[in-house]
Amino acid sequence: MTEGHATDLDDLRVVADYQFGAGAGDALFPVDADIELSRSRSGRPRQVYVEGDRVTSYGTDGRFTLGVAGGRRLYDALDADAYVVRVGDESVPFVSDGKNAFAKFVTDADPAVRSGDEVCVVGPDGDLLGVGRAELSADAMLDFEAGMAVRVREGADEE
Repeated sequence: MTEGHATDLDDLRVVADYQFGAGAGDALFPVDADIELSRSRSGRPRQVYVEGDRVTSYGTDGRFTLGVAGGRRLYDALDADAYVVRVGDESVPFVSDGKNAFAKFVTDADPAVRSGDEVCVVGPDGDLLGVGRAELSADAMLDFEAGMAVRVREGADEE
């Protein structure tokens, strides 16, 4: 691992801890793992692969978007409800296939979730179904009977 690569990973861990909470950086980018960074033409980190799986993308806005592998790492490492939106049985096949989660089917959500946050969508049994961007706040997801709650980027069956 080159010096610049190690420094980039340290910086990315700090950003992950800021975005998702303490411990997220180590969960997403473990020190002892085989980590590969793809870079933009300017040299900025773009995609982060851990053990060959895309864990995150690093946007120009300085925020991460999760891949399913990253969602799994985050979900397993952080508090059980951190950045989690739970949906009912009827949504399981759709979300795991990469389709969006709708407010009508949300059964619970981390109260800290705001519109625009990266979230893990899980089913009633606690299995990760997909990852995506919250379109509503947690309160709105639970209150609304219509509308998209999470724009799912990748379903667990798609990886």
